[in-house]
Amino acid sequence: MSRRTVEVSAMDNPTATAESEAEPTRRGRGRPRRSIDREQVADVVEELFEEGGYDAVSIEETAKRLTVSRATLYRTVPSKEHLLAILFERMTTELYDEAVAIAEDPELTPREKVDRLIRAQIDAAFRQRNYLLVFFGGGSLPAEDFEHWKEWRRKYEGVWLRVVEEAIETGDLPDDDPRLITRLITGMTTWVARWARPNGPHDSAHVADVALRLVLSDLKR
Repeated sequence: MSRRTVEVSAMDNPTATAESEAEPTRRGRGRPRRSIDREQVADVVEELFEEGGYDAVSIEETAKRLTVSRATLYRTVPSKEHLLAILFERMTTELYDEAVAIAEDPELTPREKVDRLIRAQIDAAFRQRNYLLVFFGGGSLPAEDFEHWKEWRRKYEGVWLRVVEEAIETGDLPDDDPRLITRLITGMTTWVARWARPNGPHDSAHVADVALRLVLSDLKR
């Protein structure tokens, strides 16, 4: 094409030159990728546990409730076990953070710390009754998350252990093996999740009151 032809073409179409010099616009194919909010995933998995227990949790139903395709969800959560791991992460973070806050509160006596820890654990047992025991056993998690569970269990028990040791020193708990006492208390309070019912004859506060009368009896009498 001659220079004259180019000039004429530009005159006939004034925008042609600008368009040819501009960077071409590239458009992706298909629908834009939708990000998956892990907190929303945890909410849905918790709902499914509430409605039908472990067997009700699935990739298909979670995707449906998040209003995304299974393919979109699979990019973030490749299996049912990974769905459980997201809820596990939230549950363990909540439990651990609350326990640490209680254990490190300088205004609480050792007896008051034991009281608060027991109440927090029993309250969690009521709220998380549909899946708490699934996770406390560490089962049904991907290998990497199972390792996280073992590390979390060690740290969580460690928080309790420090408080129990303090309470033994003040005479509020029996003078015995602190780890044994810790595991007896956490075992009792965790197992509440097995039989707790939100509309049952005893709410979490009453259950905690009775547990505390058993654990913090007046040893100095």
